[in-house]
Amino acid sequence: MAATSGVAIAFAGAGKAEAFLRRSSSSRSPCSIGSFGSPAYGGSRRVAPRRSPRWEVRLDLEEKSKSASASASAGALEQFKISADRYMKERSSIAVIGLSVHTAPVEMREKLAVPEAQWPRAIGELCNLNHISEAAVLSTCNRMEIYVVALSWNPGIREVMDWMAKQTGILSIVYSPSIVNHVLFVWHIKTSGIPVAELRQHLFVLLDSDATRHLFEVSAGLDSLVLGEGQILAQVKQVVRVGQGSRGLGKNIDRMFKDAITAGKRVRSETNIASGAVSVSSAAVELALMKLPKSHSASARMLVIGAGKMGKLVIKHLAAKGCKRVVVVNRSVERVDAIREEMKDIEIIYRPFSEMLTSSAAADVIFTSTASETPLFLKEHVEALPPASEAVGSARLFVDISVPRNVGSCVSNVEHARVYNVDDLKEVVEANKEDRLRKAMEAQSIITQELKRFEAWRDSLETVPTIKKLRSYADRIRASELEKCLQKIGDDALTKKLRKAVDELSSGIVNKLLHGPLQHLRCDGTDGRTLDETLENMHALNRMFSLDTEKAMLEQKIKAKVEKSQS
Repeated sequence: MAATSGVAIAFAGAGKAEAFLRRSSSSRSPCSIGSFGSPAYGGSRRVAPRRSPRWEVRLDLEEKSKSASASASAGALEQFKISADRYMKERSSIAVIGLSVHTAPVEMREKLAVPEAQWPRAIGELCNLNHISEAAVLSTCNRMEIYVVALSWNPGIREVMDWMAKQTGILSIVYSPSIVNHVLFVWHIKTSGIPVAELRQHLFVLLDSDATRHLFEVSAGLDSLVLGEGQILAQVKQVVRVGQGSRGLGKNIDRMFKDAITAGKRVRSETNIASGAVSVSSAAVELALMKLPKSHSASARMLVIGAGKMGKLVIKHLAAKGCKRVVVVNRSVERVDAIREEMKDIEIIYRPFSEMLTSSAAADVIFTSTASETPLFLKEHVEALPPASEAVGSARLFVDISVPRNVGSCVSNVEHARVYNVDDLKEVVEANKEDRLRKAMEAQSIITQELKRFEAWRDSLETVPTIKKLRSYADRIRASELEKCLQKIGDDALTKKLRKAVDELSSGIVNKLLHGPLQHLRCDGTDGRTLDETLENMHALNRMFSLDTEKAMLEQKIKAKVEKSQS
C-alpha cells in the first residue's frame, strides 16, 4: 500500500546482505531473522495505523511436514481453511526472495540459477505451492530472484525457500573428444544441494513497496554490478514474455513488471546514468586487458566461447579496443555468420564445439559465456594445454562471465592459468562508479514516481470487491422490486414502451443513489482523498449492507488453491 514503507528482511550472518540493505533506499527498514521464527528488529517499522492488524508480524507458526505428497497438500489446504480469521485480516503480499552479486558469491548463485527455458516449469511449481498465487523468476548472471504474491507472507516465503533448496531442471553441454564433431546437450534434474539454513545466510527478502522498489531499481540498472548497464532491462522484459506464456503472471506481478519496464526506460531516457556506462561484457574485456602486458595486449590471441548476447558484446568491445582477429567457438555457424556480417572491422573465425580444446591451445585469452550448467573446462583439460605465448607471460587468461560458471574452480590451481569470473569484475567497475552513483540519485525520484503510481493502482484493487458486491446487491433489489411493480401493472396495461420506461427509471434511480458511495470507494490518487478514508468508507459499507467481502475473498483464495491442487 502507498501508506506503508513495506518490510525488508535479511537473514542473520549475511554480512553482504546487510551491506546490500544499507546501500538500498533509506525508506527500507530491515528486520534480521536468524532461524525464520525468531525476529530481532534492526530498526523501527513504519506502518500506517490502519495496516497494523494486517501487517502484524506473526512468526509463531509451527513447522509442518515438508512432504510433497498429495495428502500433505490437501492437509495444508485444510489448515488454510481453519486459519480463516487470520487470512481474512491479512492482505496478499508481494514479495521477492533472492540473492544477487551483492549478497552471494558466484559459487552460490550458480547452484540456484534457472535457465530461461526452465522458467515456465519453475513458475508452475511455485504457483502450486499452498500460499503462492502468482510467481515470476528473474535469473541472470548477477542475480536469482523469485517474485511472488503470497496469500500469507511468512509461510509463503518459507515454501519458496524450501523450493529453492530442492530440484531444478538444467541443461548441460557435455564435450567429449571421443565423439568427433559432436557435442551432447543433455536435459536432466539437479538438486541445488544447499540446505535452507545455509541459503538464509545469503538470501534477501523484501515485501510489498520494498519489493516493488527493488524491482524498479533492478530494471533501471541501479542494482547491477555495473551501475546503469542496459542488458538487465531486456531481461526484465523477457520475464514478462515468458510469464505470460506460462500463465503464472497474475494481475499483480504482471502490472509490477510492466511498470518496472516503464521505470527502467524513463531512468535511461531522462537521466545520464547510461552515458559511459559499461556492461558485464565490456568490463570483462577491460579486465582482460588490465591483466595483459600493455605492450602486447593488442597482439594477444583471443578466443570467445559462446556467440549469444554476452559473447557478441565481448566481440564488439574487443573490436572497439583495437583487436583485429578473434576465434569464436559456438554450437552453430549461423549466429557467428550474423555477427560477422554486422562487425566488419574485426576478423571472426568460426570453430565448432568439437574443436574447443584445440582452439583453446592456440589462445592467450579465453572468454566463456555459454548456457552450459556444467563446466566446459576442468583441471585435466587445462593441464593438457600448452602454455600461452611468452609475450603474455606464458599464462593463459580465462575470463568466465557465465553463471553457472563454464570454467571449474579447480582450474585456478593450474600453474599457467589465471581464472576470473563475474565477481572479479568489481575491480573494473569501481573505477567509474562514484560518478554514476551521483547520477543514480536523479533516478531515484523517477523510481519513486513510478512506485507511487503502482501502489495507487494496487490500493484501488482493495475496494473492487466491495464495489462489485454493492452493485450486485443494489441490482438484486432493483430486479425484485421491478418484477413486483410489473406484476401490479399487469400484462394488459404493460406495453413494450412502458416496460422499457419503467426499467430505465429503476436503473437510473439505482445509479444515482450509488454514484456518491462508489465515488468514495475509488482510490486512484487523482483526488485528495486519503487511503485511510477510502478504506473506512469501504468497511462502513460492508457493515451497513452486510456485504461480507472479506469472507468472499477468502473463499475465492481457497477455491483457487484447491482447484490447482486437484488439476
